[in-house]
Amino acid sequence: MEMKINVSVLIKVLALQCLAVLCASQDFDFFYFVQQWPGSYCDTNKGCCYPKTGKPAADFGIHGLWPNYKDGSYPSNCDPQAPFNPSEIRDLSSRIQKDWPTLACPSGDGLAFWEHEWTKHGTCSESVLDQHDYFATALSLKNQSNLLRSLKTAGIIPNGGYYSLESIKSAIKDGMGYTPYIECNVDESGNSQLYQVYLCVDSNGSSLIECPVFPHGKCGSTIEFPTF
Repeated sequence: MEMKINVSVLIKVLALQCLAVLCASQDFDFFYFVQQWPGSYCDTNKGCCYPKTGKPAADFGIHGLWPNYKDGSYPSNCDPQAPFNPSEIRDLSSRIQKDWPTLACPSGDGLAFWEHEWTKHGTCSESVLDQHDYFATALSLKNQSNLLRSLKTAGIIPNGGYYSLESIKSAIKDGMGYTPYIECNVDESGNSQLYQVYLCVDSNGSSLIECPVFPHGKCGSTIEFPTF
């Protein structure tokens, strides 16, 4: 009887270990690479706080690199055994502070933001990107996709003016070569404004692709591009 109990326990332990491995390396179909306009983040009832390093540049900042499935669902929090380790991205610190700034209150150094993105999303891409590669890949994609330049080339500038949603999409597609998804939020007066831009990336994190599926949500036909 003693041996049977031990074997049973062993089987359960092995099964749990296998499940943990599967969760940590589960497949996904593509990434959403999400960038946000800081002026829209701040121009809401909730407001914002600049990071301890000071006011970020008036440019789109990285929100995250998110594994997704083609059916519109996504994995999250995949590996509790892979905690965020700031020392692994120390060589990227100046670039992350510049291109991936936190605007949450109270003012912070960004570590809580980056830890959240790694824990919720990054751990689900460990089969192709370790922690350092995850952040380095997002920074590389930021360099590839100069959203503000594409918009300014089309005469769309962050001056508090209003632009058609279609013109914003077209400007980004002309600059990037791929169709974006535009997410809006609402300012204190209830106006729809350009908040986040989603581009899609292949499952290796190496190349932009056309999005297999877009998130749910809706913007007005004309949206504000606020100053920052």
